[in-house]
Amino acid sequence: MSSRRTFIKTCLLSASIAAIGAPIGARAAETIKVGVLHSLSGTMAISETALKNTALMTIEEINANGGVLGKQLEAVVVDPASDWPLFAEKARQLIAQDKVAVVFGCWTSVSRKSVNPVFKELNGLLFYPVQYEGEELEKNVFYTGAAPNQQAIPAVEYLMSEEGGGAKRFVLLGTDYVYPRTTNKILRAFLKSKGVAEADILETYTPFGHSDYQTIIADIKKFASAGKKTAVVSTINGDSNVPFYKELGNAGLKATDVPVVAFSVGEEELRGVDTRPLVGHLASWNYFMSLKNPQNDAFIGKYKTWAKKNGVPKAESVVTNDPMEATYVGLHIWKQAVEKAGSTDTDKVIAALSGQTFKAPSGFTLTMDKTNHHLHKPVFIGEVRADGQFDVVWKTRAPIRAQPWSPFIPGNEGKQGL
Repeated sequence: MSSRRTFIKTCLLSASIAAIGAPIGARAAETIKVGVLHSLSGTMAISETALKNTALMTIEEINANGGVLGKQLEAVVVDPASDWPLFAEKARQLIAQDKVAVVFGCWTSVSRKSVNPVFKELNGLLFYPVQYEGEELEKNVFYTGAAPNQQAIPAVEYLMSEEGGGAKRFVLLGTDYVYPRTTNKILRAFLKSKGVAEADILETYTPFGHSDYQTIIADIKKFASAGKKTAVVSTINGDSNVPFYKELGNAGLKATDVPVVAFSVGEEELRGVDTRPLVGHLASWNYFMSLKNPQNDAFIGKYKTWAKKNGVPKAESVVTNDPMEATYVGLHIWKQAVEKAGSTDTDKVIAALSGQTFKAPSGFTLTMDKTNHHLHKPVFIGEVRADGQFDVVWKTRAPIRAQPWSPFIPGNEGKQGL
């Protein structure tokens, strides 16, 4: 009898231990892993760290509202350290080892092109939140940033207009990699279609991390002295923007003389610059922090609260910007698609993403195109203010459908969706 009681006690104890352990396993099974693939060190950290923060904030927001399919989201954050081949390694780790359902990440096009083959091979899902050069359309990528016709082309059209100063000469200044070079190829063709002569276009590139802009600014001043109104189109990326804008100010090159319109400079990049000498210079984006509407007020408030709670450096002065909004929108439309599909299966989610809409902080309802994996987005052109924010001087009336394949590139005729 004694041995029987001992056996029963042992069984009960084993069952209790199993019961105690069960919730841990159950909790693990009840999470959906989300990959965050952004440079937290190196030359691109100045831009990408805020996108990591935005992804974590949005995941926290979604979890507080019940998660996705009744499960909590679990962020898996990696740092590819502004090392383009390392992006591919980290992407493979996220998909194959960490088993994430989706990845939000990359800034530069060279990092995106590094990971594209990995997502295709492993049938993963990437949301890319930054403006880019187009000339690409991948089944496994959703582009929540702007294509050239949603940023670069409208910006140059504005510069050429009477309202924008009537520019006749153009300096195409960028970081030396695929996004600036392809964007400028498109802009060259566009400018020539508008009658701008080859002699009125100056194209210059600098490496990532470049810091000495004295000679380049001197060249720009010389080019602008020809008597025709000159503008600079900047596709400089990362922390090189800080010395570029500082030298612009040091040289006294004011917006009234030679306006600069930037495609990769927003509120976050200007935090490290004395913006008083830069007042009036321009940026072209699909969102600005200064936009006044209830959705943006809520977005800014959420981020400021999250930054303070999570110990973000200089949390009292954090800002929001375009790629942050694109990250926020991307996570929400992915959530909606997963719930529509009833699954995190990549192919089912891709199908469910078609036509998804979301009322964005820009104040517009954005739609994921049914055929080309790009959001329809509004375009805003803003002037730099002394406080590092932007006053909107021009905007579209409604969101614009993306053209991933630019009509200004020969051979793109007839290209639409996948």
